[in-house]
Amino acid sequence: MTGDLTIDPAARGVVPGGDDDRARSAVDPWPKLRIGHLEPRYPIVQGGMAVRISTGRLAAAVAAAGGVGTIAATAMDEEELRREIALARSLGSGIVGVNIMYAAREFSRLVHAAFDAGIDLLVSGAGFSRDMFGWGREYGIPVVPIVGSGKLAKMSEDLGAAAVVAEGYDAGGHLGTKLSALELLAEVRAATTLPVIAAGGMIDAADVSRAFDLGADGVQLGIRFAATVEANGHDRLKQVYLAARDEDVIVIKSPVGLPGRAIRNPFTELLAAGEAPPPEECIDCLKRCERTFCIRDVLCFAQQGDIERGLIFTGGGVGRINSIVPAAEVIETLFADLRQLRGAVTKD
Repeated sequence: MTGDLTIDPAARGVVPGGDDDRARSAVDPWPKLRIGHLEPRYPIVQGGMAVRISTGRLAAAVAAAGGVGTIAATAMDEEELRREIALARSLGSGIVGVNIMYAAREFSRLVHAAFDAGIDLLVSGAGFSRDMFGWGREYGIPVVPIVGSGKLAKMSEDLGAAAVVAEGYDAGGHLGTKLSALELLAEVRAATTLPVIAAGGMIDAADVSRAFDLGADGVQLGIRFAATVEANGHDRLKQVYLAARDEDVIVIKSPVGLPGRAIRNPFTELLAAGEAPPPEECIDCLKRCERTFCIRDVLCFAQQGDIERGLIFTGGGVGRINSIVPAAEVIETLFADLRQLRGAVTKD
């Protein structure tokens, strides 16, 4: 496959209502995902992976293939974020959102910059903002919080969320729960009537099928999309994903104050020994930071291919990734496998 961003008309990010859509719904063995007025062709969201792994090119490729593409705004300024949104729009159509950490000091400014640029939806985690729901209503843009409990999911529904991402302990990045993805999914599903997007350790059709069986309306995949042609990580970083085994994945403490899942490397060894280099220059990018090390710098190192000094976040299941392919191929293969798997289950 070439990875060209040829647009299927069915991938446009609005609620369809034609006969073709109804016919497809009748035979697809998976749920329809609706996020406010948006309805992707496939119920899949690409995780917002920072720093600069999920940029405009990856988001555009996922959107063009019928999923929800996401630009991770962490460590970007407003102008860079606007450029990435414009790049994604220039490469094709489809649903493109942004993921902005509440923990970022510039959270409000980045959200408004994204809204002004005409983004389709906002996903936010690493903390919780009540204000963002009002901003979303003002602009007519769906807001999707990442939640780690049924209680927070119900609060999100009361505040006006369009959907929630139930992100379990199997995920990479900053983890807000000790529950596995499927355990959290069951709790969140029981607590809210909102569409629920399951996240954490989702790699293949078997993972996704289990999530759908437990009531997920959609799934979010992160690390599988980090290991694609369009992901903005250095080739050396992508090779680390390919070489990693599940036993290479550890949990570290981030200066943000939350645990994170990462691939063992020289930097994590220094961190475990209490010898990680402290920040050389702090730009005060986070609302809260313990300053044990500069997470912005070490994530940038990894993205740029310095895999010795970098922090390599990953979701669970990375050991099952064995190829770097275009994002469209990830989606096509996943849903072809899912059709075969769930079709067989249905017949039994």
